[in-house]
Amino acid sequence: MSKRALITGITGQDGSYLAEFLLSMGYQVYGLVRRTSTVRYERIRHIQDQVTLVPGDMSDQTSLTRALQDVKPDEVYNLAAQSFVQTSWSQPVFTGDVTALGVTRMLDAILMVNPAIRFYQASSSEMFGKVQEVPQTEKTPFYPRSPYGVAKVYGHWITVNYRESYNLHASSGILFNHESPRRGLEFVTRKVTYHAAKIKLGLAKELRIGNLDSQRDWGFAGDYVRAMWLMLQQDSPDDFVVATGQTHSVQRLLELAFDVVGLKWQDYTVQDPAFVRPAEVDLLIGNPEKAGRVLGWEPHISFEQLVQMMVEADLAALKNGELT
Repeated sequence: MSKRALITGITGQDGSYLAEFLLSMGYQVYGLVRRTSTVRYERIRHIQDQVTLVPGDMSDQTSLTRALQDVKPDEVYNLAAQSFVQTSWSQPVFTGDVTALGVTRMLDAILMVNPAIRFYQASSSEMFGKVQEVPQTEKTPFYPRSPYGVAKVYGHWITVNYRESYNLHASSGILFNHESPRRGLEFVTRKVTYHAAKIKLGLAKELRIGNLDSQRDWGFAGDYVRAMWLMLQQDSPDDFVVATGQTHSVQRLLELAFDVVGLKWQDYTVQDPAFVRPAEVDLLIGNPEKAGRVLGWEPHISFEQLVQMMVEADLAALKNGELT
């Protein structure tokens, strides 16, 4: 009998890649979706007939309990969050309610419905913030530098707390930045690849951007969802850094993206203070040694391949009228 998985945030970048992966592994896949006035299923449209969507909201305890009772999942992957760091500054309370307290609500629902359910929590490299050591490991102290980072720290520690207090199979993946052609346009990687494509096609003249020196450990989202699944297949739950172990600056991102379209990034880029965070995170680089040793996980797509994939996807989408 095939396993059942419930994915919160299934309509997001990670949720769509995870749903594809679990379907390829023979799972019955269910996705928790919030009822809103604007329904956005673009990322899962190609697999929508293969997944079952169930109503629920991370801010509503009753709906989470009911979803678990109806689906009866073997595994729950909690990917739902207010996930844009910049927005967390203007919506700190909402970010805390969904990204932090939402984790507690789901864990409590699991405890009530079936404590045997295996739980994955999407933790984040933003928890390290003002980094205390380089590279960052599972033992590096957290020093979040945004309301989003603070909310993720809460979600991480409440997962550890429920694991140790109630013996739940609850694991956290401390995922460093992971991107794809499905990344939201508000994120810097997609913003850069989208504008490089638009400028190449004569649809835009410039790209306004913030801190060029900011460095990140960027990987491919399709690689990272494999690590999520591997965590829930282990005999014992644990926490794992998922990263490439390599860091790149925003300037390097610009160079690669504009190289794909045969342009010089300096001719089209304007630094804009409006895109600089109130508290910047300068250098995030993860050490994925434990994930490699325990899970047998490693990334397959390089940063250069990732940027090329994203620019080419944006070029194709713009030419086909799928983007404007």
